[in-house]
Amino acid sequence: MAETDFERRLERLFAEAPELPDCVAFANGVERRLSRGWQARRWLIGAAGVVGGVIGASQLVLSNLFQRVENAEESARALSVSLAQVAPGAELMTALSGGVGIWVAAGLAVLTLGFALSRVIEEI
Repeated sequence: MAETDFERRLERLFAEAPELPDCVAFANGVERRLSRGWQARRWLIGAAGVVGGVIGASQLVLSNLFQRVENAEESARALSVSLAQVAPGAELMTALSGGVGIWVAAGLAVLTLGFALSRVIEEI
């Protein structure tokens, strides 16, 4: 019986940790270090995003993307004219085959990337 009482008392002592006099200062120091780490991560992620954006923009300019888009618009207009001759009632098809459809698709892609990026940042 004495062993059971001793074990229960020992369990109670380990379950109730004594409060140390500097526990508040220790907790504040840990929280300060953790918040500093998050701030550094935010700056690093932002800097990486800016560098990636600059590299991406330079790649777009150097690859003559805008000239290719203009050529695609001309091709889409030619396709639109030929579709109008084949099926005069296909107004939706002719509206989306022009440059408007390309810009709508590009806008939706940018919007989707914005939502995905905000979700990723929120998770971090």
